[in-house]
Parts: sequence; structure tokens; C-alpha cells
Amino acid sequence: MSGSARSIGARAGIFRPGFVHSLSHLSAAVLTLMSIALIPTAPAQSETTRIQRVVSPGGIEAWLVHDTTLPLVAMEFAFVGGAAQDPADKPGVASLASSLLDEGAGDLNSQAFQDKLSEKAIELRFDASRDMLGGSLRTLSENVDPAFELVRLSVNEPRFDDEAVERIRQGVLASLRRRANDPSALANLGWSAAAFPNHPYGRPVSGTLDSVPTITRDDLASYAKRVMARDNLKIAVVGDITPEALAPKLDAMFGALPAKAELTPVPDVTPQGLGTVVVKEIDVPQTSVVFGGIALKRNDPDFIPAFVLNHMLGGSAFSSRLFKEVREKRGLAYSVYSHLAPLDHAGLILGGTATKNDRTAESIDLIRSEYLKLLTDGPTEEELQDAKDYLIGSFALRFDSSAKVAAQLLQIQIDDLGIDYIDERNALVAAVTLDDVKRVAARLKQHPDLLFSLAGKPAGLTPNGG
Repeated sequence: MSGSARSIGARAGIFRPGFVHSLSHLSAAVLTLMSIALIPTAPAQSETTRIQRVVSPGGIEAWLVHDTTLPLVAMEFAFVGGAAQDPADKPGVASLASSLLDEGAGDLNSQAFQDKLSEKAIELRFDASRDMLGGSLRTLSENVDPAFELVRLSVNEPRFDDEAVERIRQGVLASLRRRANDPSALANLGWSAAAFPNHPYGRPVSGTLDSVPTITRDDLASYAKRVMARDNLKIAVVGDITPEALAPKLDAMFGALPAKAELTPVPDVTPQGLGTVVVKEIDVPQTSVVFGGIALKRNDPDFIPAFVLNHMLGGSAFSSRLFKEVREKRGLAYSVYSHLAPLDHAGLILGGTATKNDRTAESIDLIRSEYLKLLTDGPTEEELQDAKDYLIGSFALRFDSSAKVAAQLLQIQIDDLGIDYIDERNALVAAVTLDDVKRVAARLKQHPDLLFSLAGKPAGLTPNGG
């Protein structure tokens, strides 16, 4: 697992970690979305939501929230594929390629490309996750033409110049060396490796100290050519641009891409090693703990009840069972959490904590027992109502900037939830009953064991998973 366990996580909201900027800029469209989010019974795709499906003359689709309150445009886009498309012997290709897309393109070398961004105060970034290669753009509306032109160059004509490749490669290697002494990173990586042996999800997204030096320019160019295509592209735009203006610009940016991506099939997978504990020994006073097991994929009809169930387990910073039992009652950890992680090819529940080495065994036993207790007995009516109230009331916070709205719209498209999902989401949560939660708990109880990955010097534990 690369980075925090949360990074592959909770999409029920929908929440996508990414590039969130200008959080103080509230637009009229954003405020409208916030008000709708607070009304569980809002009609599907109400007029005031103003999410418009824009289709270019060449057939490229984007979702748009047109807002003229501020002279800003935010765009999020993604190519489905991500690090799961890395060659098996070269993890890190997608991550390195994404870091280089804004390091020179077309006739512009890295310095010239960055100068163009700086001259117009344009923010353009790319990243790679397990299942997608994403791009994020922020610009003043008066600079939308040069901003979109830089997007066009970056996705159609990346240079991957030797100087830029080596410079970014050295930065990646430095980061990997730091992570080699980071208990949290090691616990995450250990969990993925143990859960998904011989599967793309078991390989580090950022690569390894052995693999990154072997990645060539040809590897990067081949990855970009295979993954960046029109048929696996999703786009969301929020801000001061009309549908009529956006439509032809979609073709200008993305129309020259290949019609179809050449993706290597990725099989669905369930985590292995459930019920075991794997330990990476590192001399630190606290042990980092990552745990996880089998849950539901995003398209499962029971996903929303499972989302509510998880909130009661470890989704709330103050009211969850894990928080109360692990932190409040026993003081074993400062933070403990869980979340659903619906990847494209696996449905997971994941969580984590950090505790003193001599309290690790106690913490693990407690997490196991609380999870099993919730699956066996179910929650109380009061717990269920508290969870639903929180999840409904907090949904609006996911729409407090144009950047967040664009990210939400993108993830809704990726998850194929429908353009009216924002109107429907709180009603779906409100409709969850105790019977729904108990039904989901019974399903999860069929595979209740958790895999624990530890990094530290835990006392009183015998690793049994490697």
C-alpha cells in the first residue's frame, strides 16, 4: 500500500483524495450543491444542481457545473488504468510518468513549460493511483485558452526528456529512501504485499529502490500511449466557462488521443493472509498498524449500508466503536480508524492505528474483537441514527470549493453512479435500516478475519504471515 491507508479509500461520499486548493472560494454553484446535499428528499437532478452533460463535436463527454461568481475554472480528469498497468517487473512506471507529464511537452522543455504555467498562474498537476492516472487543472477564466493548450500538450506530446526523467527519478528515489524508515509507509506496503501476492495491487505504486532505476524513457512513453486514450477518459469541469465554449475545447485537448486504450486485463482479487500478522521490524518506540479484510465493491447494492456500518466501526473520529474502545477507554492510541476501500478489482475494509510497542498485541486483539462483535450483534438503533445524521450532515463539506466539486463529479463518473447521484446520496443514507445493516454484517461475517501488517518492534506477538 502506497502512502496512507486512507489513500485508496472511502468513496461512498464520494470522496477522492487529490488536488484540493482555494478552499475559501465558495461559488454559487457550490453553495447550491451544498444546500441540495442537506436535503435527503431532493428530486433527482433538480434544476438548481445545474450539472450539465457536455458532449464535444467529436464525442468526448464532460460534466460541467457552470458558475460565474468567480473568474475561475477547475478541471479534473482521469484515465482509468493507473499503476495496475505497470509492467510486473517495473512497478513505479505510472507514478514516474505522471510526475513527468508537466515537465516538458511539445516544443517546450521542462523549464519553458513551467514558465508558461507560472506566467498565467496556472496550476496543472498529475498523479497515479492504483486504478487511474489523474490530472488536475486550476486557472483564471481569462487564461483558460493557454491553460487548456498546456493540458493538450501534456497528454498528447509529453517529452520525457533525459534531464527531466533523471531529475524526477532522483526525487522519487530520495522519497523511497525516506519511506524505508517510515513505520506507517512500511506497514502499508507490507499489507498490500501480503494481501495481493502476484497481483498488480501487491506492487508499490511509487515503485521500489530496485525498480525505479530500471525504468527507461521507452517504458514511460509506452505507458502513456497505452493508457491515455479517449475511451477510458472521464472529465469534470467547474467554473466560469459555458457548455458552448467547453465543447470544442474538449476536442482540442483530448481529440487527438487514441480512440481506445490498450489496457492489460487486471483480474478481480480477494485479499490473502486473512487472520495473520506480518511484521517489519524497525527500531522505533511505536508500532504502526494497518489492518484490512474483505468488504464490498462500489457497485454492490449493499455498499451504502456497508458504508454506514463502517462509520460505526471506525469512520468517526469521536463516536466510532474503535475510537471509544481503543483510545477513550484504554488510551492505547491517539488515532484509530477504518474505511471502505472499493478498488476497481477488490472490495476492502481497511484501517490503521499506531501504539506503543508493548501495547500492540492488546490493540490488535481489541480491533479484532470489536469488528467481530459489530458483525455478530449489529449496532443499536441509536448508533445507526447517529451515524446517519453525521454522514448526511457532513456531506455538504465535500462541496465547499470548486476543486472539491470537480473531484466529486469525476469520482461519481468513475464509479458510474449517475449524474443525479448528488441529489440522491443523502436519501440513500437516510433510507438505511437496522435490518439493512444487519444483512450487510451477516455478509461480511462470512469472511471476518483481518490481515494485520505491523512496522515497529511489537512485544508479545508472534508473526504468522511472513
